[in-house]
Amino acid sequence: MFERFTSDARAVVRGAVEHSERAGSRFVDAEHLLLALLDREASRASFALASLGLADRKEPVKAALADARRRAGLSQAEADALAGLGIDVSDLVSRVEEMHGVGAMSGDRRGRGWWSGRTTFSRDGKEVLERCLRIAVAHRDRRIGDEHILLALVARPGVPSEVLADQGVTYETLSRVLYGGGEAKAG
Repeated sequence: MFERFTSDARAVVRGAVEHSERAGSRFVDAEHLLLALLDREASRASFALASLGLADRKEPVKAALADARRRAGLSQAEADALAGLGIDVSDLVSRVEEMHGVGAMSGDRRGRGWWSGRTTFSRDGKEVLERCLRIAVAHRDRRIGDEHILLALVARPGVPSEVLADQGVTYETLSRVLYGGGEAKAG
């Protein structure tokens, strides 16, 4: 599949691996793909995000991803659903961090030694890559670009789509920017 990726899409995958390794994670998650996309400049995805006003709001996105990581990757919608069952996720995170340290629920392995083997993609990371292929095919694009990775992130439920939606970036708004239909076309 990676032979169909553009150089920008390959750079996103490499960047996601780097984000994962810096975080001490064994897996590349969807959040790492989003962080790598936020690092990009002069690509279709970066132009699309800039046209939706996210160029100036990258830090709140990164902070929201970090908050979700502290909640063991739970989206705010999942935390709200648990609150409806009487489970206060914030209280739970605080109590776990009191006992085991800040970031204990995030899977952060820094300072805990390294494992043998290489970083692999988690189930959700793989799902994003598979979905970006389907999105490219649906748009009759011959190559998979970083814009397809971005579209795949917002097309599936989870922390990245929730965080981006909070900033006004949805599948519909991105599609309009990238493929026309009301807003200026990116790239």
